[in-house]
Amino acid sequence: MKDIAHPAHHRSRGPGRLPALLLALLVTLGLSAGSAFAAPDGHGKPSRSTVRVPAGATDAVAAMQPSWNLGNTLDAIPDETSWGNPPVTKALFDTIRAQGFRSVRIPVTWTDHQSATAPYTIDATFMARVKQVVDWALADGLYVVLNVHHDSWQWIANMAGDHDKVLARFDAIWTQVSAAFRDEPRTVLFESVNEPQFNNATDAQKSQFLNELNTSFHTIVRSSGGGNANRLLVLPTLGCTPSQDLMDKLSSTMSALHDGNLVATVHYYGWYPFSVNIAGGTRFDAASQQDMTDAFARMHDTFAAKGIPVYLGEYGLLSWPDHTHPDAVERGEGLKYFEQLGYQARTAGVTTALWDPFSLLNRATLQWRDPALFAWIKSSWTGRSGTASSDQVFVRKSGSITAQTLTLNPNGTTFRGLWQGSTPLVAGRDYTLSGNQLTLTAGALTRLTGNRAYGVNATIQARFSRGLPWQINVITYDTPVLSDASGTTGSFAIPTQFRGDVLATMEAKYADGSNAGQADWTPYQEFNRAFSPDYPDGKIILTSDFLGALRDSAQVTLTFHFWSGATVTYHVTKSGSSVTGTTS
Repeated sequence: MKDIAHPAHHRSRGPGRLPALLLALLVTLGLSAGSAFAAPDGHGKPSRSTVRVPAGATDAVAAMQPSWNLGNTLDAIPDETSWGNPPVTKALFDTIRAQGFRSVRIPVTWTDHQSATAPYTIDATFMARVKQVVDWALADGLYVVLNVHHDSWQWIANMAGDHDKVLARFDAIWTQVSAAFRDEPRTVLFESVNEPQFNNATDAQKSQFLNELNTSFHTIVRSSGGGNANRLLVLPTLGCTPSQDLMDKLSSTMSALHDGNLVATVHYYGWYPFSVNIAGGTRFDAASQQDMTDAFARMHDTFAAKGIPVYLGEYGLLSWPDHTHPDAVERGEGLKYFEQLGYQARTAGVTTALWDPFSLLNRATLQWRDPALFAWIKSSWTGRSGTASSDQVFVRKSGSITAQTLTLNPNGTTFRGLWQGSTPLVAGRDYTLSGNQLTLTAGALTRLTGNRAYGVNATIQARFSRGLPWQINVITYDTPVLSDASGTTGSFAIPTQFRGDVLATMEAKYADGSNAGQADWTPYQEFNRAFSPDYPDGKIILTSDFLGALRDSAQVTLTFHFWSGATVTYHVTKSGSSVTGTTS
């Protein structure tokens, strides 16, 4: 299941498009207004980067750690603000540099700014805008990776059926970009193409096409002279996938080029079921951890161990964080993922570029939407932090309170105790520790839950000898209560009293035991794609995609799994466009 495809351009989309006319006006005004896009000193060109780039490619790429992606911006379709982000400013790069990043990847989609017929000329205004953004980053002492981005699926993917035109257009982009940036410092890297993919082609043809693009890109850049003669060039695997066979093929391409200034690039978004919360992948469990460990081991053994630097051009989780939807990935599980990824990357000698389309840095305020999450990501660059089997302890409201146990994951640190704010909890009275089994006593939980109102009653911290503390929410709950409902395939919601509990996943089956829903290969449907909790309004929404995929007049049994461990069953039946829902 880890190899299930997920279209990259869906992942990269922002929270929605603004009206087209307004966007056109904003872009027009932005490009004409000197105050919006002016260089920081008021002149046409920012100061040049003074960064000294190590001569060796491995040392140079190591100096780029950590890296950040300017996602959903110059790669947005059709224009810079089309996917919800404001125009880039110099202040954005000031912020990125101040937060500890040493390089930025600037994805660029050229399609709508390039003639679709020969000689495939790139619009001069757009090229100047790209160059301005790059120069702003350089002025902040940042390395820059510049690429060909969503063109990969817009028209490069058609190479099997339109080979010569695709190659000519691809070559034209890099001929023009090489000329425009030939005198930029070596802190500017070129990446041939993002997540290359090819339609209607065999595996052998796909490998051939990618080798052809990478080789042509290399020839064009190197022959353009100036700083391009020894510029670091970044070459991807097919789809930027870190599988062994695809990395071996890229390694062969790089060996044939006999160039010491090449960089391999892949992407990593985790084990697919966990990354989007499907097929029961609710936890960063042994399967997810092993997938990560294996992926970074392959990167190291195939490239880094042989002196070829690896630039992880994108990493994150496909469905978290996303401030526009309920959390598909439980927060503590997501934190554990980012904590271990930083460790695995450092161990493998891989430079990492955080993918950030809109949900990490708020481009309007230049503030992190979730400072605590970013603190965990930042901490992972240099060290480890202790975690636990969960960041939630559920205490049932109806019934006596009993002790609860969590398993600590010290990650090489030493447990130092529990705190509530500035007050330490008392070992022996409030908690006990046996090996890595941390038990909160009934007395401590009685005090922490207070009047036992539904929801989070208290937050405590497990502190370790180094790294960040692990936050644990103490939550009062009762089993959620669902009610009968009716609606349509376009609008259906189950009235739900969550009673302090939190939804983890939904299982859907027909009476014959077969799977129901658009993901018919698993009973556990995808969070937010098939179902979505609405906690403030007290309902669980079943999406039109899920309902539309159901068989007509066939009752479906839904089993809702909650983080407390509670499960609740419910029945839905679709008849034409009508939907009815009943409790068990």
